[in-house]
Amino acid sequence: MQNRTTLGIAFMVAFALIAPIMDACAKATPDNIPVMEILGFRFGIQLLLLLPLALILKRAHLPGLREIGLHLIRGFLIMAATGLFFAALRDMPLANAIAIFFVEPFILTLMGGIFLGEAVGPRRLIACGVGFIGALLVIQPSFSELGLVALYPLGTALCFALYMVMTRRMAMQMSPITLQAYTATAACVLILPLLAAFEGTGHPALDPTLPQGLAVYTLLGVGVVSTLAHLCISLALKFAPAATIAPLQYLEIVSASALGYFIFSDVPDGLTLVGIAIIVGSGLYVFTRERKLERLASQQLKPFHTP
Repeated sequence: MQNRTTLGIAFMVAFALIAPIMDACAKATPDNIPVMEILGFRFGIQLLLLLPLALILKRAHLPGLREIGLHLIRGFLIMAATGLFFAALRDMPLANAIAIFFVEPFILTLMGGIFLGEAVGPRRLIACGVGFIGALLVIQPSFSELGLVALYPLGTALCFALYMVMTRRMAMQMSPITLQAYTATAACVLILPLLAAFEGTGHPALDPTLPQGLAVYTLLGVGVVSTLAHLCISLALKFAPAATIAPLQYLEIVSASALGYFIFSDVPDGLTLVGIAIIVGSGLYVFTRERKLERLASQQLKPFHTP
């Protein structure tokens, strides 16, 4: 059991380091490419990469109506989460957007207790509250400057936490490759009709346009990197409890800040840095306490041998 948890933690670390590369690709995509088209490439490439792989490995199956419904819900949640975040990145620095999104591990911790029956004690609840205060410190200056756009990462956090809870349940029942292939299929079923319906309308968020130049490479980057990242997160949730791995998402701020600085010359202001420090500190506290409780439980389960 301990080895499985450690493996889950390793996959979550990989996700946290890889995912901001996808976000950087989306932010670098020229503004003439609408957000819905970026989503189309993100899930379309994932579908093209993973569905054939699931078929080759004989992991694919014909889902029933209930499972199809669950895939459609997951597809909608990850589509909404990603769309809101990509829309926020059009106007916000990468590190700021991810810092606000970091209320998601707290939401996931609470949902893990409500929906998955995972233990959530008072200290975790206090840490969640402190982390949310840190998020407010990041949101406040962003909201003053950008208005409702600053709240988009909060919407991302809520949708992604629900997506993670469903992934945790479904990852125990099927291969992560199959799960992500079907999720991408469901998202494409929702996205492609919208793009077709709005083609030629001039709608800035929905009317697709032919990618050229830089857009070709950034859209390919979004699709390939997101596929790798979400395979990692499915594997992480297959091997470890959601409440254990959720705080590891804070590692994203390291790579996000580095990418934001070197690619987009984004430097967080003082209040944002304080908020980030509070959020990360609260998350690390939850993680450290979780590991301590795991070690105590492991010691109690060891057989007692008399001399």
